[in-house]
Amino acid sequence: MNKDDAKGPEHVGSSFLRSIQMVGWSFFGIRKGSESQADMARVNPFHIIAVGIAGAVIFVVGLIVLVNWVVAK
Repeated sequence: MNKDDAKGPEHVGSSFLRSIQMVGWSFFGIRKGSESQADMARVNPFHIIAVGIAGAVIFVVGLIVLVNWVVAK
């Protein structure tokens, strides 16, 4: 059995970490197509959705805080 095929807890953690990295790179828009295709074969789609929504919320809240901070000065 290949390590990538294992469904143990270490695979879930690495898949979730890989999902965070993928979403982070996609926010910046810099990612090689071949690396993206390889990652898409290994990650859980639900992780991508959850990390994407969380990243978008953090981004919007960060913008709101930044604007409030600039306007307050």
